[in-house]
Amino acid sequence: MSTETPNTMNDAVADDWAQALEEQASTVNVNEDGAPVFESATAPVSAAGATGNPMQDIQMVLDIPVQLSVELGRTRVPIKYILQLAQGSIVELDALAGEPMDVLINGYLIAQGEVVVVNDKFGIRLTDIVTPSERMRRVSRT
Repeated sequence: MSTETPNTMNDAVADDWAQALEEQASTVNVNEDGAPVFESATAPVSAAGATGNPMQDIQMVLDIPVQLSVELGRTRVPIKYILQLAQGSIVELDALAGEPMDVLINGYLIAQGEVVVVNDKFGIRLTDIVTPSERMRRVSRT
């Protein structure tokens, strides 16, 4: 477990991104008009469809931050109702008690799970993972 605080971890991530952007800027080629010319950053694909080093390819994306959220439920209400909300108001959601909660990555459903409490903190135990083919089907519908 790391002893870094969230601020130092965020600073380290920001420094890594800044360094990567500087490296990219120094290697961008330009055409006669001065416009950038982008070349493929991936290794050439062989006839079998595999790249030279798959582990290196996956390492490139492992540190990309994503937004993970757990959705308890949804509802649609008019703005008039929102303006009447006060402390103690109850908003009825479309989910039933005991139903699995949706786990979303950048707004896309990837799993469902149930709420657990560990050391006085809420968590979610994954009970069903959405298959890659189902994820692609859902993305293509939007």
